[in-house]
Amino acid sequence: MLRVVRAAFLILMVTFALLAALQQQQSDRKVFSPDTRWWLPVGIFLGVAIVLFVAAIAVDFATPKKKISSITGVMLGIIAGVLATAALGFVIDLLLESWVQNAQALDVLRPIVISCKVLLGFTLCYIAVATILQTEDDFRLVVPYVEFAKQIRGVRPLLLDTTILIDGRIVEVAATGFLQAPLVIPRFVISEMQALADSQDAMKRSKGRRGLEFTARLQRTPRLDVTIDETPTPGKAVDQMLMDRAKAMPAVIVTTDVALAQVARIENIAVLNLNELSNAMKSSLMPGETLSLKLLRPGEQPGQAVGYLNDGTMVVVENGGGKIGQNVELTVTSSMQTAAGRLLFARIPERAAAAAKDEIAPSQEPAPVAQPEPLPVAQDVAPEAESSEPGESPARSPFPPPKTFRPTRPGTPRNPRR
Repeated sequence: MLRVVRAAFLILMVTFALLAALQQQQSDRKVFSPDTRWWLPVGIFLGVAIVLFVAAIAVDFATPKKKISSITGVMLGIIAGVLATAALGFVIDLLLESWVQNAQALDVLRPIVISCKVLLGFTLCYIAVATILQTEDDFRLVVPYVEFAKQIRGVRPLLLDTTILIDGRIVEVAATGFLQAPLVIPRFVISEMQALADSQDAMKRSKGRRGLEFTARLQRTPRLDVTIDETPTPGKAVDQMLMDRAKAMPAVIVTTDVALAQVARIENIAVLNLNELSNAMKSSLMPGETLSLKLLRPGEQPGQAVGYLNDGTMVVVENGGGKIGQNVELTVTSSMQTAAGRLLFARIPERAAAAAKDEIAPSQEPAPVAQPEPLPVAQDVAPEAESSEPGESPARSPFPPPKTFRPTRPGTPRNPRR
């Protein structure tokens, strides 16, 4: 469409120049005498038309990113400057006629006054245009059914910072189609990731390359409006530049940096923390529910064990110290929300814990162990002792023979008490 408009503009300029040259040739003016050759007016008008066309095309190509708000601001500034110049010019003419009574003196001063009016008009137009462009965020002109304002209507764009791009989860969230707002990546954020990618530190270099890779993946994701903001933003710290840019757009900052989120909220800037979204999307387990979990490491307290759910939620098992490295059935006892996320407390049910203590390897079968008989009482021994005749040796022991206490399993030593 732009090519068609430019071609039509060129045709109109050339056609009008040729018609003007033909009319000038046929007219009886002093500029061109009747015996003047025909190509002279044609060349003059055609040259002027081509110069103006080239100048307009140069301005068009020099400003590829035009904004209707800026154009409207310039036009309104020029109109305001012209109106102010006309009003001041009328006042100047009245003052001049009141002070200078001589008509000849007025004729002499009139060209100077007109030149001063033109310079005054240029000055007032510049002041009006500069003022409107510098205050266009707060400027609003309301006309019936029409509103001119540099205000973003509808969904605000999402301004991505360095941490959210290095994290990479924003790519998966964007791929689901939940993000309907346009994504904006400032140029200074890309410069920071490039500096990290060129760092001598291996960790920083890996983070920088990871952020650049995820930025490219965002740009290739369909159904996403991803733009690189080239607007120069003064400032030294990237976080401060990000907040200034969010205020100017206005936009919503998307980050995983807790400190940046807190400072932005203090500055009354809308912030979305991806960690908070991740915590909100984690499944909520109520006390009394059961789950199967593999215990990975000991806990801080004796007898505790720690495991993790698929979403990264940490589970502290109170009586799981002896089951580390095994999959166990747990019962949730309570939960707690912390700054790092949700924390669950659970324990192994009592029956399962008792079974775990008594369980034996399948290859071994428990053998029955003979229970020792109770010691005989003194009353049972007395009659036997009295029945002994004189001269006979007394009974060796009131206890039963040793064979009665022989264990059922061979190789088991006797009880020394017996």
